[in-house]
Amino acid sequence: MNDRIIFDDVSKFYGEVLGVNRVSLSLPPGITSLVGPNGSGKTTLMNLLTGLVQPTRGSISVLGMTTMDATEFFRAVGYCTQFDSFPKGVTGWDFVFDGLTLHGIGYEEATQLTKESLERVNLGEAAMRKVAGYSKGMRQKIRLAQAIAHRPRVLVLDEPLNGLDPMARAESLALFEELGRQGMHVLISSHILEEVDRISDRIVLMTGGYVVAEGNIHEVRQEVHEKPMQVLVRCDKPEMLASKMFAMNHCVEAKLHKDGGGVFVRTRDLDEFYRLLNEIAAEGEVKIDVVAPADDDANAIYQYLIGSDGGLS
Repeated sequence: MNDRIIFDDVSKFYGEVLGVNRVSLSLPPGITSLVGPNGSGKTTLMNLLTGLVQPTRGSISVLGMTTMDATEFFRAVGYCTQFDSFPKGVTGWDFVFDGLTLHGIGYEEATQLTKESLERVNLGEAAMRKVAGYSKGMRQKIRLAQAIAHRPRVLVLDEPLNGLDPMARAESLALFEELGRQGMHVLISSHILEEVDRISDRIVLMTGGYVVAEGNIHEVRQEVHEKPMQVLVRCDKPEMLASKMFAMNHCVEAKLHKDGGGVFVRTRDLDEFYRLLNEIAAEGEVKIDVVAPADDDANAIYQYLIGSDGGLS
């Protein structure tokens, strides 16, 4: 499977401190988002993938290559880290161009690729300015430009949306989606969960150095099916519906929506819930307007796995 990123029982320990433990993944092309709080192992996983650190145990294969295939490997991988540090006095153009020459790319090709990548992140006009004078968002974009300049097949992005204004964030997300559609591997670490939901082909949920679930949003929801599912029911008599729901053995919680126009119900048996809801609707006592899953997204799934006190940051 030379189009996949494969972690085979990978662990990384820093002395006695756990980085990641027993990670096994097989990731196809497209957009994969790593979700988890600080210290969950996301950055360690990215550093392992890009060869910046070596595993304590297990093996990693990126498109059939390992870091032993150094030249080919590092031409295939681009990494945009969180580290906001640049050489003194460097311009945006120099930062991208010099990175390309480190890959052994000649002057003419490096010039063309530098221009192309700066335009893709909308920094063409600021290219000759010193990075020290850039805003935080511009510095984030110049790191992204360097990461994509050599046209990698795998792009690793550690919190790539930090510091971006809404328009720049939308532009970056559109670029990530375009790269994913082109068959690139795009691996993103982000705590902006609504955007993870929108652009990701799959998510990998991490906590405490472990992968606790992976797949698309709906597949991951199935992995945690033993957790109660929350459904929002919009109706004209939410108090009455809530009381009827409490009479069902599989309903573990019912609470009114803050606007008073509906009720959130947690159920351990979604099929039975919908069957009984249809019966209530047929009785005619409660007029039901809308029924929709209230937590089939990365944030709710993650909170199921780690508890409400384990918020992302």
